[in-house]
Amino acid sequence: MEKPVVIVGAGLAGSEAALQLARRGVPVVLYEMRPERGTEVHKTGYCAELVCSNSLKSKKPESAAGMLKRELDVLDSQLYELALANAVPAGGALAVDRETFARAVTQRIADSDCIELVRREVTALDDIARDASAVVLATGPLTSDALAGAIADLAGDYLAFYDAAAPIVMADSLDMGVLFRQSRYEDSQAASGEPLGDYLNAPFSKDEYERFIDELLLAQRAISRDFETKDLFQACQPIEEIARAGRDAPRFGPLKPVGLTDPRTGRRPWAALQLRAEDAQGSCYNLVGFQTNLKFPEQQRVFRMIPGLERAEFARFGVMHRNTFIDAPKLLDQNLRLHSEGASKLGVPVYVAGQLGGTEGYCEAIRSGLHAALSVAAHLKGVLAPRLPLETAFGALLAHATDQKTRDYQPMHVNFGVMPQFDPPVRNKRDRYAAYAKRGEEALAAYRGALAACGLAGE
Repeated sequence: MEKPVVIVGAGLAGSEAALQLARRGVPVVLYEMRPERGTEVHKTGYCAELVCSNSLKSKKPESAAGMLKRELDVLDSQLYELALANAVPAGGALAVDRETFARAVTQRIADSDCIELVRREVTALDDIARDASAVVLATGPLTSDALAGAIADLAGDYLAFYDAAAPIVMADSLDMGVLFRQSRYEDSQAASGEPLGDYLNAPFSKDEYERFIDELLLAQRAISRDFETKDLFQACQPIEEIARAGRDAPRFGPLKPVGLTDPRTGRRPWAALQLRAEDAQGSCYNLVGFQTNLKFPEQQRVFRMIPGLERAEFARFGVMHRNTFIDAPKLLDQNLRLHSEGASKLGVPVYVAGQLGGTEGYCEAIRSGLHAALSVAAHLKGVLAPRLPLETAFGALLAHATDQKTRDYQPMHVNFGVMPQFDPPVRNKRDRYAAYAKRGEEALAAYRGALAACGLAGE
């Protein structure tokens, strides 16, 4: 009997990798420790449960996040398909109903004849590698201590940083006489008088903002040691840490009021918090950009100072948790294969997918799981996997993450900054973004053709 591919971790990356290999007829054993062993932030035993936010970022084609979604679409991502099927309104972004999305992913895995889902914690890698044709590590940022130790032994090096998740409040506890529904730069009402926009907005006056910042800076944090900025991933800075950088910093970040008009005054507010629906029914809302490390009673006290949230009931408080990732530039190649002395001793190829490899972001995790699956499938077929072009969104991110010249590596989202620049430069930003998208589309089509030519397209 053909030895299965063993995947550790049924998050976004591991679930996508398992489903992609199953589509290609490859047997998979997928290990997931939940619900046997939980984490500080997961609430269910579902595969692909989202914990920090329910947003998968912009759908705009001429954005880096939009280009990445286009890759997921063209390469037939299973989780992207399910995300679209379980989407909730979020303006120009793709956001999902957490529970229905995770349940759908779990069901698709259960329905596959090629995937065996094993609910137990993996604490050692020798045992699972013994009867495997390849191993994919996709345990994510909340890798258990025991397995993190095993990965450290395997990789010879790993890093940890801290990430933060935003609170969620119940919709029926919000003051809709203060909050208004509007997406940025859109009219707040249609001609019929019906409200428009996918976000609720909490408008601050200058005095309200100043009082809020005063209390935010004085509030007690949950973790006693004083985190320095370098310990916190920049894209997920807690709101109190942003405020510590300067009293106006939140007003130019998560609380920026640009593109919004308070219908009570007809003017732009001094600052504004946006709230995004967490489920299709709009029964609860996420405080966008309000990742936090405050103690729970302090969150309730301080965040109820936000206009419209004076009586807010919290479905989930914000939490701080550890993220674990390996030093990818030293350890991974462009196929996401791990090259280290410890890995060679296992006797089977080892691949790393998702945030454990330092590619930060939901869609990035899904895409890395898809990429790892293609690499494994190529290995099993004895063919050379086509090289992912630098001009694609994930190709550029992968090149950055596996560049041995990179020092002091930190996790990275897809962005135009890591993509090859134009020579001569395209000066107009809108034209430049359109050019990135056009060039990426052409490179993606060529890559898709190369996959088909060597039998890896999965059709």
